[in-house]
Amino acid sequence: MAGAKTNKGRFFEDYRLGEVIAHAVPRTVSGGERALYHALYPARGALHSSDEFARACGLAASPMDDLIAFHTVFGKTVPDISLNAVANLGYAEGRFHAPVWPGDTLTARSTVIGLKENSNGKTGVVYVRSEGRNQHGALVLEYVRWVMVRKRDVAAPAPDPVVPDLAKVVDPAALVIPAGLDFTGYDFAQAGEPHRMGDYTVGEVIDHVDGVTVEDAEHMMATRLWQNTAKTHFDGTLREDGRRLIYGGHVMSLARALSFNGLANAQMIVAINGGAHANPCFAGDTVRAWSEVLDMAPISAPGVGAMRLRLVAVNEAGQAGALRDGAGKYHAHVLLDLDYWVLIPL
Repeated sequence: MAGAKTNKGRFFEDYRLGEVIAHAVPRTVSGGERALYHALYPARGALHSSDEFARACGLAASPMDDLIAFHTVFGKTVPDISLNAVANLGYAEGRFHAPVWPGDTLTARSTVIGLKENSNGKTGVVYVRSEGRNQHGALVLEYVRWVMVRKRDVAAPAPDPVVPDLAKVVDPAALVIPAGLDFTGYDFAQAGEPHRMGDYTVGEVIDHVDGVTVEDAEHMMATRLWQNTAKTHFDGTLREDGRRLIYGGHVMSLARALSFNGLANAQMIVAINGGAHANPCFAGDTVRAWSEVLDMAPISAPGVGAMRLRLVAVNEAGQAGALRDGAGKYHAHVLLDLDYWVLIPL
């Protein structure tokens, strides 16, 4: 039969609660991924740019950017989780357990932890906990995400609904700090800004000022780099408007890189508390970003503090801090709402 060996992806009725899915294909990351990452996004965090800076902070060398690890693991999950997704809805309980170094090989697997058919009977929401491990079997990151997936057969019976109870915030006591990290001799001049954790206040909003206009070519290059095969990012015939949907992780990395202007010393992401791709992004949109300081917490590493941030990406210039309307709905110009913990000098 024609096409019998090809993969059309899973549909909602193909998932089973508790199922563990091992994802293909292992990926060895190198300085090539780092160079492309820094070319695709205006990323310039000192810890992820310089071996010498990283060694002065107690690490053996400069680790890969945290979102390189995230995108690599995420991309592994796409053929099994979101190839037929209508939308990637959100994230929770994300933790980075260990740095990823050039030469590491990452593998991924996911466990189905929730299923709920939508009222239209045409789609359902699949909740998975995904994890990435290195060549030694060590856990490097984990996160929960939920996606809206099409049904193959609208007449297929709905499973009993199970929606997991997810923590709104990763407890700062559960943050995993890289072994040896020490910011007591941190070089603020080399990092690019003088601001330490004590210079920020909870509730402060930082407008990151700069913008980047997204183009289809660079977006598709980035999405291919992470081996993300979701059809809606490449095939313009899937939408009535003929437009390719920009991978939400591309927006995430753009916004994170733009946040350097005002948060240059927010050096490592250690947890993702929650996140939503609030509205679609398309080629031609100009992405801008602002951040809000949500919380601060002491941790055990010398000279290091944890700061909880909300990172918001928008597709038009507007008032920093404007997120939702009076009814609690995201404004139409909001692309990303990401709540995460970073490590920063005290």
